[in-house]
Amino acid sequence: MAVVANSIKFGTDGWRGVIGDEFTFERLALVAPVAAKVLYDTYYSTVGSQTIIVGYDRRFMAEDFARAVADAVTAVGFDVLLSETYAPTPAFSWAAKQLNALGALVITASHNPGAYLGLKVKGYFGGSVSPEVTKEIEALLVEGVPPAATPGKQEKFDPWPSYTQALERKVDIAKIREAIASGKLTVFADVMHGAAAGGLGKLLGDKVKEINSERDPLFGGGAPEPLPKYLSKLFEVIKTHRETNKSSLSVGLVFDGDCDRIAAVNGEANFLSSQVLIPILIDHLTLRRGFKGEIVKTVSGSDLMPLVAALHNLSVFETAVGYKYIADRMLAAEVLLGGEESGGIGYGSHIPERDALLSALYVLEAIVESGLDLGEYYRHLQQQTGFNSAYDRIDLPLASMEVRSRLLQQLQTTPLTEIAGKAVIDCQTIDGYKYRLADKSWLMIRFSGTEPVLRLYCEAPTLEQVHQTLAWAKQWAE
Repeated sequence: MAVVANSIKFGTDGWRGVIGDEFTFERLALVAPVAAKVLYDTYYSTVGSQTIIVGYDRRFMAEDFARAVADAVTAVGFDVLLSETYAPTPAFSWAAKQLNALGALVITASHNPGAYLGLKVKGYFGGSVSPEVTKEIEALLVEGVPPAATPGKQEKFDPWPSYTQALERKVDIAKIREAIASGKLTVFADVMHGAAAGGLGKLLGDKVKEINSERDPLFGGGAPEPLPKYLSKLFEVIKTHRETNKSSLSVGLVFDGDCDRIAAVNGEANFLSSQVLIPILIDHLTLRRGFKGEIVKTVSGSDLMPLVAALHNLSVFETAVGYKYIADRMLAAEVLLGGEESGGIGYGSHIPERDALLSALYVLEAIVESGLDLGEYYRHLQQQTGFNSAYDRIDLPLASMEVRSRLLQQLQTTPLTEIAGKAVIDCQTIDGYKYRLADKSWLMIRFSGTEPVLRLYCEAPTLEQVHQTLAWAKQWAE
């Protein structure tokens, strides 16, 4: 058991592994009771509950793994509310808070390829538990949890109604529905075969045009990650629509596998990451909804975010990469919005959790109330702030962890003073190495903590400059 326990490690948001190899029923039956006990030890004094929410996404055998979790957790004395269907991870986080549970155990591998499954652990407050809690889970795995003299109770529940009702109350849902029903706005939703399937339809009606709705554990041979390389079908659908509907507004919304990350494609069939969506959301939520509070961004977030925040006299707090750092800040301060460049956006008026369906509703509300295509809206913000930029990121596989160590040592001992012919004027080391350059661009070099992968991020005045800088960084690493 010790060998198995030592091989289970929690990453930035949960434990993940290849199904049948690292991720097995045996290992899950070991982890789940320990996670439940740590949730109890950590939060029982606050919530006075012994209930654990168990949920799942649409991956291969996800519902079977969820039943195994429910059985293992009730066997050690906890009560379980087991979802009767797949749902977004934020729906289970919401359920944990709304139903006064100790927390939630969610079977999902988020945006990873189809061979993977995983377990996310959520706290009673409706967000991911802290690294200290997951370390405690890892530490107790060798010891395990003995069966209880009296097993807990197990009941089924539907997570969707309470969750969608909560989201409806956050926006002017009638105005969005009317715009869609009247043909003023056409909404496409690429759910990437994941847990967002049916979500916008439940909220906005059957005129939402959903694609990749069917369950496909192989995700069309790709991964359920909101990146342009996986969105060829959505680009094609929007281009075809544009040819026959030039006067009306249209948008494509993209959701990752467990519906906690979002991206968009505007009416001109251009991809918009959260680097674009977050500034739009900051502007919309302050200008039209009167929201106040701090903006929390990761160090890899666009420079346009603080500039738009400054337009509305909002303070900005910067964190390392990873939504757990944003969530920690959301629990400690009055936050309007917290977002990361990979698509996770959460709101202080909701729960400290990434929620792609709520983000989608806010994006649609911004389009309807402004009357602007998302591309126009973004250009308007660039004009207001006098800031024009482009952004891209590449993940570069390295030959080995030894190569990773060598590159890291090189950055530590031989600081870069020039990048792609431009002088380095500052280096920020909150997470990796973020170099600000003389032409107001920046390059960020960041290493994966668990695998030989180098993550390269760049924002510059033009896309050509972005690609030149990333090419330089790739050559430097190789």
